[in-house]
Amino acid sequence: MSHVDVEIASQPDCWRRALDLAPRGLPEPGERVAVIGCGTSLYMAQAYAALREDAGLGETDAFAASEFPHRRRYDRVLAITRSGTTTEVVEALGRVTSGETVAVTADGAAPVAGAARSLVVLDFADERSVVQTRFATTALVLLRARLGLAPADLPHQAELALAEPLPEGVSAAQQFTFLGAGWTCGLAHEAALKVREASYRWAESYPAMEYRHGPVSVTAPTSAVWFFGAPPAGLESEVRALGATVSVSPLDPLADLVRAQRLAVEVAVSLGLDPDRPRNLTRSIVLDRP
Repeated sequence: MSHVDVEIASQPDCWRRALDLAPRGLPEPGERVAVIGCGTSLYMAQAYAALREDAGLGETDAFAASEFPHRRRYDRVLAITRSGTTTEVVEALGRVTSGETVAVTADGAAPVAGAARSLVVLDFADERSVVQTRFATTALVLLRARLGLAPADLPHQAELALAEPLPEGVSAAQQFTFLGAGWTCGLAHEAALKVREASYRWAESYPAMEYRHGPVSVTAPTSAVWFFGAPPAGLESEVRALGATVSVSPLDPLADLVRAQRLAVEVAVSLGLDPDRPRNLTRSIVLDRP
């Protein structure tokens, strides 16, 4: 069994632990907040930012760490970084001149500890895999719980996501499209990234209604279209009419992301690939600055 298989399967227990935490330093209601990350962490940042702002808890922006507009004023900058070593994250935090900074990480001794004023350490969710799964979802569970937006049965829903079969024929698709709306757009982007990283398959992601404005042109019987949350009215039937395999789950969208993680690994294995050793990737991006 691969490392990533073990880490995917451990998510219900990690989520239970996250729901019991009450860390200091996370954004308070009413603060203007920026959330930064890279790759998977960026997509968790996008999901959290949309949830927080939609809940009326304060203006919340999400940025790739390399694109953080450091001249803007925020009450708090929140960084999500599994390794705590990612160059762009550490540099972005170092450029913050006003307001509080906090990092959610798996390693409390990493360089990010010296760059952020507060630290939330999820070392129990750390991973051996290059491909992120449980750390990212556990961080989002923690952040959702802080907002009061994490269902108490979320770990059980993750168990269901691990147990139930994937849609018939979905792993044989040649092209994957993941669709979300609001906070689940971040989940859609993350699902597409997982498929690309693990299996090198053609995978795209869009806000659900934007899919109809062009990307639908690639959909065919060899496609899989995966909705996070309820599809917009009429869109599911339109996609099915194109012959694509469709996934719509009644689970919480974050639990549904667990299913998409399983899909990425299943596709990789079916192609004879090792999901623990994705091509051209490393566990952390540390740049050699001149």
